[in-house]
Parts: sequence; structure tokens; C-alpha cells
Amino acid sequence: MADLVWVAAPAVAALGVAVLIAQGLALGAWPAREPSPESLPPISILKPLYREGPRLYDCLRSFCAQNYPDYEIVFGVQDAQDPAIAVVRRLQAEFPQRVLTLVINPTRRGGNAKIDNLINLMAAVRHDILVLADADILVGPDYLRRLAGPVQDPGVGLVTCLYRGSPTPGLWSRLGALFIQDWFVPQVLLAHALGSQDFAFGATIALRRPVLAACGGFEALSSHLADDYMLGARTRALGWRTVLSSYYVDTMVDEPRLGDLVAHQLRWLRTIRLINPWGYLFSFVTFGLPLAVAAAAIAGSGWVWGLAFLALIARLVLHSRACRRLQAPRRFGLVFLADALLCGLWAVGLVGRKVKWRDATLAVGHDGSIK
Repeated sequence: MADLVWVAAPAVAALGVAVLIAQGLALGAWPAREPSPESLPPISILKPLYREGPRLYDCLRSFCAQNYPDYEIVFGVQDAQDPAIAVVRRLQAEFPQRVLTLVINPTRRGGNAKIDNLINLMAAVRHDILVLADADILVGPDYLRRLAGPVQDPGVGLVTCLYRGSPTPGLWSRLGALFIQDWFVPQVLLAHALGSQDFAFGATIALRRPVLAACGGFEALSSHLADDYMLGARTRALGWRTVLSSYYVDTMVDEPRLGDLVAHQLRWLRTIRLINPWGYLFSFVTFGLPLAVAAAAIAGSGWVWGLAFLALIARLVLHSRACRRLQAPRRFGLVFLADALLCGLWAVGLVGRKVKWRDATLAVGHDGSIK
């Protein structure tokens, strides 16, 4: 057993260092900026809303202030008393030149309330290029122009965007934002650099209406919790490719309590595990710093502790590069806490099917469907 530890511990520590370096290098492999579009066709932005989250007005207003000649925004709520309605009414008054439509429809069909909302508002959508974006997304005025080129390519199924966490005040929100910029974004970029297109993010999905129809419409997604992932998978199964845009957006991160952060991350982690169990299992290699420290503690030898020190340096460099790439504040003091917490949540995510979403506790099937 001692001989096995002598061999395995440094190997694990070295693996942790190597993966951290690879993730740091991947941040330099950001997708190339798309060429300016030859035409700017009309676009419909679809905004399913649910209550009033942090900075909802600012987020929705950023979509109303686009430097784009012809677009509409269709908002949808399922409750006539939803406080998000007041925000939409305010924007309608502020931007009378914009086509801002509000659909209030309580009809439910499947287990995914967001998809039911999208189905309800499709009757009001006028254009063939669709942009779906979650309510808590903030964008710049050139957002639509950056999407307009690749989404017109007939070989493209959908265009999606990475996102940066914009936290509300508080430790747990800052940790949630750190999970995004230091773990999620480098993983996606590393996979993208290796040729993967196996992603689609609710922060932004742009596609053509015929593509959506070929995938079965939103109705085909109504029983899936990971609707964005499933939509991307369906487009690729039909022969279209996915484009990761060079444009990134902001997502609001609001985790008032540790329990909120844990519930949010476990919903995401368990869903990923159930959709892609082997990929989830082997993602443990992305926790380079905790792996290296644990290996050094088990081995107890000085040179393995040296590898753990190298892992710490590589991790801090990764954090610095991620902050510079995403123009986010550096929080070196939270790095190890964030890694240890996320690694622990990954371990908890290895078991169980129940997740918390909005006000409900749901069971997720092996295909990501809601049970």
C-alpha cells in the first residue's frame, strides 16, 4: 500500500498542476472575433420572465438599447401578478420607438416552466432569427450585431455566448461568480480548443426559426431541465454546428446564503452528471489545487508538497488570467475556499437526482428530463 501511495500521490499532484496549466493556456484560446455581418436582418429577442431578480431593470434595459436597426423583444410571464410586469411596463414607456411586447399566459404543458413560457410567447414573435436570453443577462449595445453574422450561416444550428458572473454584495455571491470565471469558463474554452461543440448556454442562444422547428420546437424541450443543452444537442444531431461567439455577456449572481449557493450549484452539477455521467466523473481532474494538496498531505514527502506549491502558483495564475480576460476583479483570498467548496459539491453531486429550481424540488432523469 505504501508503494502505491508513493507512486499515485505525486502522479495525482502532477496531474493537478498539468490541468491547471492547460486551463490557463485555454484562456488565451478565446474564439476569434466574427467578421462584420453583410446584412442585418430583423431579430426577435425572447425573454421569459419570472419575478423580479437583481438588477432586472438594468438587464432588460440593456436589450432595449441595442445598436441594431430592426428588432423586437417579446417578454413572457405566466402570472398576472408577477412583479416583472411592472419592469416591462416601465421599459415600454421609456422606449416607445421599440417593439416591446408582453405576453401574459398561465398555460403549462410540461415540467419546465421556462420552456412553457417560451411556447406561450412564440405566438407573438414576428421574425425568423430568434435570440433567447435569460432574464438576468446584461449585454452591451453591440450584442445583436455580433450575433447577426454567424447565425445567418446555413451550416450553423445555433450561436451561444460565454458569460461572466456579476455578483451582488456578499461572500456567497462572490464565490458563485468565481465558480463561473475560474472553473466553468476555462473548462469550456479548453474543450472548445480541443474541438468540442458540446455546449449551449441559456445566457444566449441565437438560431433561425426553421432550425428550431426541425428540432421539434420548444415543445420538444418542455420536459427537460437542461433545455439549453438539449437544444444544442438536437441541432448537432441534425447536422448543424454550434458556434461559440467571441462575445461574452454578464449574468447576475445572487446567492444571499450558503444554502442558496449550494442548491444552485447542485442543480447544475447533478443535471450535468445525469446527462453525461462519464464526463462528470472525470471532471475531477479540473480541481487541480485541492487534488495536489490532498496528494501531498497523503504522501507527506517534501517534493510532493513542492508539486502542491506549483499547483498553487498555477492556480493563482489561472485566476489572474481569467480576471484579466473577463475584466473581473481579482479575489486571490477566495481562490482556495472556492476550489475546496466546489470540489466538495462535485463529490456530493455524484449521488442523488433531486434538485431545487425556483420554488420546487424536482427529480431529474438520466436524459435530463424532469420526473
